[in-house]
Amino acid sequence: MKPLLINGEQIASTEAVENINPSDTKDVIDRYSIAGVSETQMAISAAQGAFFEWSRSGVQTRHHILKTVSDEILARRNELGELLAREEGKTLPEAIGETVRAAQIFDFFAGEALRLTGETVPSVRPGVGVEITREPVGAVGIIAPWNFPIAIPAWKIAPALCYGNTVVFKPAELVPGCAWALVDIIHRAGAPAGVINLVTGPGYIVGQTMLDSPDIDAISFTGSVATGKVVAGACTTHMRKFQLEMGGKNPLVVLDDAELDVALDCAINGAFFSTGQRCTASSRLIVTEGIHNRFVEELAERVRGLTVGHALRQDTQIGPVVDEMQMQQDLDYIDIGVSQGGNLRAGGDLVTCETKGHFLQPALITDTTNDMRINREEVFGPVASVIRVKDYDEALQVANDTEFGLSSGICTTSLKHATHFKRNAQAGMVMVNLPTAGVDYHVPFGGSKGSSYGAREQGKYAAEFFTTVKTAYTLP
Repeated sequence: MKPLLINGEQIASTEAVENINPSDTKDVIDRYSIAGVSETQMAISAAQGAFFEWSRSGVQTRHHILKTVSDEILARRNELGELLAREEGKTLPEAIGETVRAAQIFDFFAGEALRLTGETVPSVRPGVGVEITREPVGAVGIIAPWNFPIAIPAWKIAPALCYGNTVVFKPAELVPGCAWALVDIIHRAGAPAGVINLVTGPGYIVGQTMLDSPDIDAISFTGSVATGKVVAGACTTHMRKFQLEMGGKNPLVVLDDAELDVALDCAINGAFFSTGQRCTASSRLIVTEGIHNRFVEELAERVRGLTVGHALRQDTQIGPVVDEMQMQQDLDYIDIGVSQGGNLRAGGDLVTCETKGHFLQPALITDTTNDMRINREEVFGPVASVIRVKDYDEALQVANDTEFGLSSGICTTSLKHATHFKRNAQAGMVMVNLPTAGVDYHVPFGGSKGSSYGAREQGKYAAEFFTTVKTAYTLP
């Protein structure tokens, strides 16, 4: 049984949870300790106790630790990628790719530790000097989702440590393996006791204890909209900083002048890769009428040809759904889409494989309208719907007609339409002739409307959340 990691020590709890492989439900990866209220409070106290020394540690120290973490993740990318594929269900190439991205994130913030800057400006008062600096926020609570079990923790933890914060990390219950491996690597890289603390367990105990504690100075959360609202309410009560990354109902617009193969590749990748379990997935395919029939016919054929199977099989293109509850949610939304008038053009069937797992053939639902539930609510699975529109103007209107605003894409060869779309798409990230899912690690990530709240994640913009600005005046 894997223990909790608190204040530099391994602490076993009285309860544990099995980590089950969604590709083979008979495969128990390991058992992981479950934290209770007392263990979570212990982790919070450890983070608070370590903050003073860590916040004043030299930038070379932080650089070295983060670079050492990056190097080990990269060296172990095949091993960690296999662990990720086993516990979350991504295909092995996707899982290794995510692991490499985590290494790149730590490498980037190792460099950022050496690039910390401030400003010296003249005061309006003669003889007075003004310094503007950034300081760490304090003990940061990090609550991460299951769909990117090493990359999302990396892009939260790496900047937190880079800027001198300490961390209490609660991973999703479905993916404790990658979280444990990551925190173990950070410990062994030289992070002092209490700087990074891992508390695995259910949100209603571990997460709630973090939200209730006055000793957590900031919360970075990625998850559902409903839980995000709970996080926001609790953080407002304590007047602490909070950062929310929540849902998406991302459109991919396909115009008549699009290159068909480019549009098809964008749709397949964005809607169905990673089993559609991405907040940036292209769940609404908005297609103008001149290309609609050809696009739908060829897309349906490609969807039928996707190979679903065990995440570790070499020929698998689409891995399993993460667990039985998510599988049922996917099936329910397919039924809802059809019951409201959609046409299940391809997929949507359970798939039988050599091992017992949560396998679902990706589903393509056509003849939908934007007011249907399938186009209003986040499914978070390999399910995409097609909305037929007259022209670009209607496509843009439909694309923006959602409570979400994370990622928005367009396939077109028109510079005019591409330029207009980039300016007028109501989303934090816009893609032209690229899948809506798939972003770089050194630039900001985040959305608008109901998708995100607070400062952006990733890149140098991470400093906005993980630091606070101080202005100091000096009269010599």
